Order: sequence, then structure tokens, then C-alpha cells
Amino acid sequence: MNENTSENLNVNREHKDSVFSLLFSNPDVLRELYSAIEGINLPPDIPIDINTLSNVLIRERINDISFTIDNRLVVLIEHQSTVNSNMPLRLLMYIARIYEKIINRKKTYQKKLEKIPYPEFIVLYNGDKPHPDHKELRLSEAFKNAKDLKGKNKELPLELIVQVYNINMGHNEEILKKSETLDNYSSFIDKIRDYQKEDFSLAEAVESAIEYCIDNNKLKNFLEKHGSEVRNMLITEYNRDEEMEVVREEGREEGIITTARNALAKGSTPDFVQEITGLDMAVIEQLAENN
Repeated sequence: MNENTSENLNVNREHKDSVFSLLFSNPDVLRELYSAIEGINLPPDIPIDINTLSNVLIRERINDISFTIDNRLVVLIEHQSTVNSNMPLRLLMYIARIYEKIINRKKTYQKKLEKIPYPEFIVLYNGDKPHPDHKELRLSEAFKNAKDLKGKNKELPLELIVQVYNINMGHNEEILKKSETLDNYSSFIDKIRDYQKEDFSLAEAVESAIEYCIDNNKLKNFLEKHGSEVRNMLITEYNRDEEMEVVREEGREEGIITTARNALAKGSTPDFVQEITGLDMAVIEQLAENN
């Protein structure tokens, strides 16, 4: 990790928010966002209470946004540049902690049924990889096969469904049209990518996108107020994403090497191993010598 990256990571530790969570930390903005996603119109007098989880020990957010609507709905929204297949499991853990936060624990011991807010789980995707406008992720997809242990006709005892929406420009235009804040945010991120394609450095791309959006009245008040925070957060987020991609690539490479070793140990020919792994023959021959 270079010196600049370390400095940026230190800066980020002083912020509990990502740019997204900072931008959508206002009840009125959340009302607009939720109405756009659900295709409804929440009246302005319906109370929205933010209850996002924070880890006070390391001063970072655990989840991006959590809020209740009239104490009848509890909504968890995650913003991701890479869709994580484990989001249903993560959100299961988050919602349990949020219920602990908003419900008096003593009431769970009373005989009377305690009514709790209805949960909704949403992921907003704005990564640069292709992704459909909408996709569902289900917790049950992660369950191990236990039919031989529990019987085949048992009713599913636990499910959690996450709605994933692509918020990149050109996707889910009806949602973006109904939420000016989300539309402007998507335009802002899109503009950063445009500048990067012109060989701007990350810092230059972020700075130029901020100037462009202010000049074109996109998130103008937000960027004028939080410009320095936005610069630090975005540079840190992008650096972290790049580092995670390197880790993922290294993990994939190590997995391929393991597959090659196992195949060679079972008597597969080097040609066959190359066919299934795509590794250079020199690498395969070296693995064969060391097996």
C-alpha cells in the first residue's frame, strides 16, 4: 500500500459515512428515495426515523442506511459497487441487531404478542460491471442441502429476500426520474468514470466531477457543504475497491493453482490441466515437478 493510500485510509477512519450514506442521511431525502423505489408517494407528515447501526469502537458504519417509516416499516438499504451474494446473510445479522435497538427487550418476555415493524431489504448497485435492472437475492440459496436429515416436505423455516436495483445511468430510469437526489448521485459517479476514461487521475476525476455537478446544479448544496469530505471518502472508497479486487484476483489465482495441483496428483495430463485451468504450460510443469 503506498503512502497516499495509507493517508486516505486514515482520513476515512474519521468519517462514519460513505458519500452515499452521508447524502441519504436526511429523512426527507429518504422519503423521496423510498417512494421512487416502491412507486408510491409517502406523505410528508409520515415520520421517518434513522437507526443505522454504527460500531462505536472503530467508528465505522456497519450498514449503510436503516430507517423506520411510521414505526411500521423498517427498511435497510445497502449501496454496493460489487453485488455480494452473501447480502441476505449480512442483512439477516443487521436486522436482528436493529430490532434489538428499536424494541424493548423486556417486551419479548411478555405473554402479549409484540408487533414489530415489517422489514424490507434493498441493495442499490452502481458498479461498472454489467448487471440487470433488478434481481432478487434469497437467503435460502445459501442453505446447505439437509433434505436427507430433515425430510423433503418441510416448510422453509427462514427466508430473507433482498431486492437489488441497478442505479447506473441508463438503468431503472423510472426510479431515477422520481428521485432527483438518486439521479444526481448516479450522474455524479458516472461523471467521475467519464473523466477517468480521459486519463484523469482519480483525484482529478473526483475534483472535476464535483466542479461539473456544482456548475450544473446537481447535488450543488450537498457538494458545496461537504466537498472536502466527499473528496476524501470517494478516493478512499475507490482505493479500497481496487485493493479488494486485487485480493479477489489473488484468491482466484490461488484457487486455480490448487485445482491444477489436485488434478496432477490424480494423474491428469499437463495438457488436460492446461485445458481446464488456462495456466501456462511452464507453470503446470513446475507444479508437476513439485507434486
